[in-house]
Amino acid sequence: MRLAYKAFEPGFVCRGAAFKPIGEKNVTSEANCVKNGWHCAEDPADCLRYYPNLRGSVYCIVGVEGDTDEDAVDSKISCTELTILRVLEPKDYFLHILLYMAKHPERECFVAKQGRGEAWNGYVVVRGRHPYAKGKEGDLLAMAREEDGEIVQIAVYVVGVDVPEGVYVDINGQEEIKE
Repeated sequence: MRLAYKAFEPGFVCRGAAFKPIGEKNVTSEANCVKNGWHCAEDPADCLRYYPNLRGSVYCIVGVEGDTDEDAVDSKISCTELTILRVLEPKDYFLHILLYMAKHPERECFVAKQGRGEAWNGYVVVRGRHPYAKGKEGDLLAMAREEDGEIVQIAVYVVGVDVPEGVYVDINGQEEIKE
């Protein structure tokens, strides 16, 4: 079984199709990324292309089996057999995005900002030598610190819980010092 990521509307609904609950296999007859099959992605960030509303979506780890087809546009996979294995809480989901970025530092992450960023739609992903992020109460700040082309440190913070609202913080959760 190959592992991948899939986003849903609440209740494990995707584009009008209701999926079986965690642990039960969903089966369809054909897999083609453009027109049919159960769709998921190798890169967890790619789920945000299709389900960008963090607070209104459910992000999962899924098992992929059967016939598969892969997309040359992003990391989309279409398969004939898909099993929901685990629901990821938002903070865990963004840790998976950062870990994928660390494992594949040469691949571009379409949601990642360089250097500094402000949360929009409930989150921000920032990478760079000295990443800084800020947001509003409840937003997620995901950061990856790079050295010599490699990601050497990652962190995810919830604004208002882990870090203060409305100020830029570094990867260690420390407020930016203005000189």
